[in-house]
Amino acid sequence: MSLKNIRLEVMNHLEKDVDSLIEKYLIPVDSIWQPTDFLPNSEGENFMEEVKEIRELSKELPYDFWVVLVGDMITEEALPTYESWLMDVEGVDQIGRNSWGKWVRHWTAEENRHGDVLNKYLYLSGRVNMKEIEKTTHHLIADGFDIGTDQDPYKNFLYTSFQELATYISHNRVAKLAKDKGNKQLSKMCKIISGDEMRHHHAYCEFVERIFKVDPNQMMMAFQQMMKLKITMPAHFLRESGGKIGSAFEEFSNTAQRIGVYTSKDYVDILEKLIVRWEIDKITNLSDEAEKARDYLMKLPSRLTRLSERMKVPENSYQFKWVEPIGKY
Repeated sequence: MSLKNIRLEVMNHLEKDVDSLIEKYLIPVDSIWQPTDFLPNSEGENFMEEVKEIRELSKELPYDFWVVLVGDMITEEALPTYESWLMDVEGVDQIGRNSWGKWVRHWTAEENRHGDVLNKYLYLSGRVNMKEIEKTTHHLIADGFDIGTDQDPYKNFLYTSFQELATYISHNRVAKLAKDKGNKQLSKMCKIISGDEMRHHHAYCEFVERIFKVDPNQMMMAFQQMMKLKITMPAHFLRESGGKIGSAFEEFSNTAQRIGVYTSKDYVDILEKLIVRWEIDKITNLSDEAEKARDYLMKLPSRLTRLSERMKVPENSYQFKWVEPIGKY
């Protein structure tokens, strides 16, 4: 049997539990927060005063902070790409008739709120060039992405396990920075987004755990292959208007690293957490090839730590088209 058919068989085997996992990790529409919970009430008498408060508080936040917040928002707004990619995974019914398709649709609905609330907040803040942001978002969706997972559910669930924790870290750190500057509402907004990302991280981790139980050899090798490839961020094709595909991503990453929102050390920490979570060192009865894959994974964090310690981040901020010029406020 081909690897593709084996993976499809495993996905079909696990599908019986997906509905219960939806109940465990996703929140019903009537119970979960919505963007309007964190934004001025446009129907209320105090709307203009609330908008004015957002604009005043926004002046206290530095340039690099806005770059990261914009980049995080654009990443969230590229959701159509992520949904179409997950719907194409082996074992997921693209029409959405099976439980895997149901998971993707419900996950998408939760994620959709993140871009919505951040987009509206940025628009009201008066600190960013929304037209340029919209162009970048348009490009990012139109350009798509290639994260090296193809239609393989094993690699895709590894990727989402990693990436959801990375977005948790980013939103959580932004929340702390906003709180430190006295912007409690923005802090609360980013904090609750990070909470969603953590729930989703735990869900995808459980998908991987269940695959390890039924197909440990191939799951281990998929893990090794993804880490050899390196986990690519979903916004790796980020570009501003007039720029080449991916031309803005490095400067965005440098900004996030410079202010401590997401760093190369975080990348290593996530890998270590996944190794512990999935008890990679304790999995038994592996083939020789899978044992070699495990050995590679166990040694990788220390190797990546040495590399990260040699990395240098530019001290000066890059002037993005998205954000008002440095020094204006």
